[in-house]
Amino acid sequence: MEQKLPLPPFTYETALEKIKLAEEAWNSKDPERVSKAYTLDSEWRNRNEFVNGREEIVHFLTQKWKKEHHYKLKKEYWAHTENRIAVRFEYEYQNPDGHWFRAYGNENWEFDSNGLMQKRFASINDLSILEEERKLK
Repeated sequence: MEQKLPLPPFTYETALEKIKLAEEAWNSKDPERVSKAYTLDSEWRNRNEFVNGREEIVHFLTQKWKKEHHYKLKKEYWAHTENRIAVRFEYEYQNPDGHWFRAYGNENWEFDSNGLMQKRFASINDLSILEEERKLK
């Protein structure tokens, strides 16, 4: 059976580890790598989009990173329970027209017993910034 360590039930330390691993995967900008952290039938709500399953995750992320250049993400622990983790995050990117943005948001994650994320609910807001206002490089 496919597993992604650390496994639930999460402690504070293992929740932090799970968040760090997610941050590293997303900053790789490798849709295949990112998708491996999710169940085959994972459910996402990302802003106003609904994504279901690894195949759709790969497609979604491929399209995302075609439009979001110089993407850099930082995730922070918010709370956790046995199989759920809540994070606060921000990321910066440059769109194809050369404008910079900082996106802020919250994610709620739910994991199966094998440590794969089965649900991801993300609320995200974008703020236009100047290049010299970037914090994440």
